[in-house]
Amino acid sequence: MLDKNGIAKRIAQELRDGYYVNLGIGIPTLVANFIPAGVNVMLQSENGMLGMGPFPFEGEEDPDLINAGKQTITEIPGTAYFDSALSFGMIRAGKVDLTILGAMEVSEDGDIANWKIPGKMVKGMGGAMDLVAAAKNIIVAMQHVNKAGESKLLPKCSLPLTGVRCVKKVVTELGMFDIVPGKGFVLLERAPGVSVEQIKNATAGKLVVEGDIPEMSI
Repeated sequence: MLDKNGIAKRIAQELRDGYYVNLGIGIPTLVANFIPAGVNVMLQSENGMLGMGPFPFEGEEDPDLINAGKQTITEIPGTAYFDSALSFGMIRAGKVDLTILGAMEVSEDGDIANWKIPGKMVKGMGGAMDLVAAAKNIIVAMQHVNKAGESKLLPKCSLPLTGVRCVKKVVTELGMFDIVPGKGFVLLERAPGVSVEQIKNATAGKLVVEGDIPEMSI
């Protein structure tokens, strides 16, 4: 199985030169540490930064440089800063090529639920609604099952939705999946050491397995 860094490494392979990318809170922020050599992307943070670098080494943190999740980050040459109005103007205008988000649930039709935490008070969904409504492409980085061992890849989401039919791919500790509305979760790759049977047993939504499924190369 993959750990959180492994999930981020696999998603980083989906980045393409010239992309503008927004990284959501949680596992997606780790993608900044694994951008492939020779691939130049601009990471956008909704709190008003374009040009995020990887996380700083211990002792090199700058408390004035943070991402949307309030984690300390680094900047790269050419980094720009602006207010949140301009940041969301970029998002809503479709200037972000790829959004990578965490989620609590994803449905087989590509619906996502990632803002309402069961049993906890929240102020609102924040920028997630704008990101899923305007992004050209959305990849979800998430755990395949919850703490009770229940699948988070479902026929229908049980939690309040953030967006409808918007997720294109999901990467979990067990594998990588395309989401095709009306068809379900199409298994593309297995995580190292994981069998197709394990993935079937952990997936509540419709799982499509076509031919021999290759093992991920991380």
